[in-house]
Amino acid sequence: MTVTRWLAEHAWLPDRPGPTADVLIETDGGRITAVAPLSADGAPTAGVEVLADAVRLPGLTLPGLANAHSHAFHRALRGRTQGADGGRGDFWSWRDRMYEVAARLDPDGYLALARAAYAELALAGITCVGEFHYLHHGPDGTGYADPNAMGAALIEAAAQAGIRLTLLDTLYLTATVDGAPLAGPQRRFGDGDVDGWSDRHDRLTAAQRGRPHARIGAALHSVRAVPADQIAPFAARNEGVPLHVHLSEQPAENDACRAAYGCTPTRLLADRGALTPATTAVHATHLTSADVTLLGGARAGVCLCPTTERDLADGIGPARRLADAGVALSLGSDSHAVVDPFEEARAVELDERLRTRRRGHFAPAELLAAATTAGHAALGWADAGRLAVGARADLVTVRLDTARTAGVPPVGAFFAATAADVASVVVDGRQVVADGRHLTVDVPAELRAAIGAVTR
Repeated sequence: MTVTRWLAEHAWLPDRPGPTADVLIETDGGRITAVAPLSADGAPTAGVEVLADAVRLPGLTLPGLANAHSHAFHRALRGRTQGADGGRGDFWSWRDRMYEVAARLDPDGYLALARAAYAELALAGITCVGEFHYLHHGPDGTGYADPNAMGAALIEAAAQAGIRLTLLDTLYLTATVDGAPLAGPQRRFGDGDVDGWSDRHDRLTAAQRGRPHARIGAALHSVRAVPADQIAPFAARNEGVPLHVHLSEQPAENDACRAAYGCTPTRLLADRGALTPATTAVHATHLTSADVTLLGGARAGVCLCPTTERDLADGIGPARRLADAGVALSLGSDSHAVVDPFEEARAVELDERLRTRRRGHFAPAELLAAATTAGHAALGWADAGRLAVGARADLVTVRLDTARTAGVPPVGAFFAATAADVASVVVDGRQVVADGRHLTVDVPAELRAAIGAVTR
């Protein structure tokens, strides 16, 4: 293996409230093998040699950022739901537009779109993505010759974009809480029952072995899409595996769940064994106080997606209350309406300010943890998200000399920087982005072509 030494002008090391100046980071075989802050006089820490061939990283170097909730095909919708009607409507009217795109994708088209979307994530400093995947079959519900052709396209897309992937293979059985059958574009989401999903999922898991950049998790789409009697067997079959679920994204979902089962979606999941430390609830926007207590008691995680929740007028989730209850918060881009992990992170704090009309709910280090360690852990990559010996060699460097960041102290990066300020991205020791450009994908050109193919 080739040893590489990186000299970071500033680096955010674990368990520190802010960045450290002049840090030498050594990587070998995709792992960090040494981290050495230099002393104030510029001399290296004992036992570490600063070599002339060290790669300089001007700006602020962070651990790799994790996007814990993605629907890659939604990237084709960006800017297309804000039309002549002024973008009026709600989540449910937006969903109809989303289904139109879902109906047009095939494995080749999905590979092209996801490759471009994941390369855009890399440009933003994201080194690992959790793809909440339910486009399993053909548009009419008929399976492809390879029942996991669509999932395989996503795994290959991540490889070509140079990032890691946890494919959250999703159980999706019904159209509504009351059990209405899947119809129209939704037919391609379904596997019939938990056994049908398990058979396909097991084949997917076996097929991806030997692809070290990818792992297979599981997802229960929502209480709308999975009947109550299917939740417990699904949870039991996925014990210890990253298990994600859309939870209480809309008040209408809560109302329908109470009408059908006499309880909130959170209570329904808890009573059926689907709330565990391996569970990540996505959105968790409209929770009761009892729901927050249940999530904290289960040591479950919550993935917030502030830019999508804002775009869809979903509402603001109880982030601080969740964190105080012991819930690990992570971040996701969800619909890809915005791909900017800095915007997602600062929105966690800024949305709390809007709700309470007070400042200072989350320290910068807490926002960093949500964007890094918590996100990677939610996706099953507990060895990523820290600039520490033994961790995966993921280095994301943000410029501090742009119009947005000039004069900003490094600790203020999450409140000033944008994805456009990311200059360098290293994933598992391999540079994927340099000077703000993806090294293998022409991201704008490929996005235009792939989106044009499914929207024209």
